[in-house]
Amino acid sequence: MPEGHTIHRLARRHRTLLAGRRVAASSPQGRFAEGAALIDGQVVDATDAWGKHLFHRYDDLWLHVHLGLFGKFRDGEAPAPDPRGALRLLLTTDDHWVELRGPTACELMTDPERDVLLARLGPDPLRRDADAGAFVSRVGRSRAPIGTLLMDQAVIAGVGNVYRAEVLLRHETSPFVPGRDVDPAVVQAIWDDLVVLLRAGVSAGRIVTTEPEDRARPHGRPRRDDAHYVYGRTGLPCRRCGAEVHSGPMAARTLYWCPVCQG
Repeated sequence: MPEGHTIHRLARRHRTLLAGRRVAASSPQGRFAEGAALIDGQVVDATDAWGKHLFHRYDDLWLHVHLGLFGKFRDGEAPAPDPRGALRLLLTTDDHWVELRGPTACELMTDPERDVLLARLGPDPLRRDADAGAFVSRVGRSRAPIGTLLMDQAVIAGVGNVYRAEVLLRHETSPFVPGRDVDPAVVQAIWDDLVVLLRAGVSAGRIVTTEPEDRARPHGRPRRDDAHYVYGRTGLPCRRCGAEVHSGPMAARTLYWCPVCQG
């Protein structure tokens, strides 16, 4: 599932391609036909992102998209290619096209409906108005493992499986420790680090969490096999201590950790 940096990157991309322009909207697949008809011919006023949720503003309506596991956007210069397959939404301007396939959610919302959705989400480290204190407080009150809390979008929005594993390793924190038992200073440091890592992800379009000195090749662009400390590295050596990386299920996803650095 795309993590928050991908959604913010899409919001930025769509702002460049669509904001201030009148769009033709259709749903070749038919599953969003009524919604597409309501925004067809409207101007995209703005785009926004909160965690894993993407929004386009059309006058008094919001287009809300959650990509989920299988959703994907694609775009290009006009003219748009002929629609093929399960194409949920096609947006076209005189210059560009944007198509959406396979999202978990694609719907129109009013302002109050969007407010209800956002009220269920935790603070997003990529938003300038994010309340870091709310994250620290929620973690500090919870008996749930910190590894579970980082995946809870009501606690912190936009963090997924990769950032969870990597930020806990970077701060030598066991994923199994209850949130209330983690030093609040460490929780704050985790938040601050996620701000940096997610912003870097938006800029680069990929997740890189390793420091140069911990890579096999410390200079130049990080290679894919140098990008992570523990994520996807079951049975391989931890990049910091050399111990074997472990993995197991937590919060419906595979968790990766170092039993020594995070012991």
